[in-house]
Amino acid sequence: MGARQLVVRLLRYTPHPENAVAASAHLCYSPAGVHEIEGHLTPERREDLIALLLRSGHHTPLEHAVFTFGVEGISRACLAQLTRHRIASFSVQSQRWVGKSSTGSPDGVFDYIVPPRVVELGPEYVAEFERQMRQIQEWYDFWYRALGANREAREDARFVLPNAAETKLVVTMNARELHHFFSLRCCNRAQWEIRNLAEAMLRLVKEVAPALFRTAGPRCLRGPCPEGKLGCGKAAEVRARYGVDAGDG
Repeated sequence: MGARQLVVRLLRYTPHPENAVAASAHLCYSPAGVHEIEGHLTPERREDLIALLLRSGHHTPLEHAVFTFGVEGISRACLAQLTRHRIASFSVQSQRWVGKSSTGSPDGVFDYIVPPRVVELGPEYVAEFERQMRQIQEWYDFWYRALGANREAREDARFVLPNAAETKLVVTMNARELHHFFSLRCCNRAQWEIRNLAEAMLRLVKEVAPALFRTAGPRCLRGPCPEGKLGCGKAAEVRARYGVDAGDG
């Protein structure tokens, strides 16, 4: 199918995730038993408890809310970065079982991601990028046929595929890990593709759990940039984009 764009969907999540987190916090801070921890949780009390957790750094109750995303239109380069976040579960489309032969593609070429900086150079550079992807497809097809045109052939033919090759996956993270993920990957210094992915995931979870993710985002939202001299120098711009006042954090 050729060039692909990022698609992210929130497939499943803990029912009433903010209730789950607030109830867990209530148990920590009150003498209530397990049969009572949800009984006195008004919307105001729930938000107060979540705000207390986020402000105090008591993040373990956030682990009781879990979110599962379906992702497609990302490169294998982005996948390598994403899987460094080890407190998560991943199911990734296999290049061993899902072949990249040109006979299985309507456009005669495997799906791939075009970096925005290539697009910015102009149409002739995009055309050259596409030509190179088609050349790689020819190399893949050569080795696939030479090695027997079977599953074992796919195992080895894939070695010539580039980091640009598109992949699809399902990823599950709890709310605590999502906060950590967003703090690193929503940063301006994060690589553009995983930053786009993180920002899309953040928008989705804010829709279903706004109180839980109200403070989520790059670390400069809550204080000075931890990168120091290596920072982007655009903390005020980032705060404005996220709707955070200069005196917050």
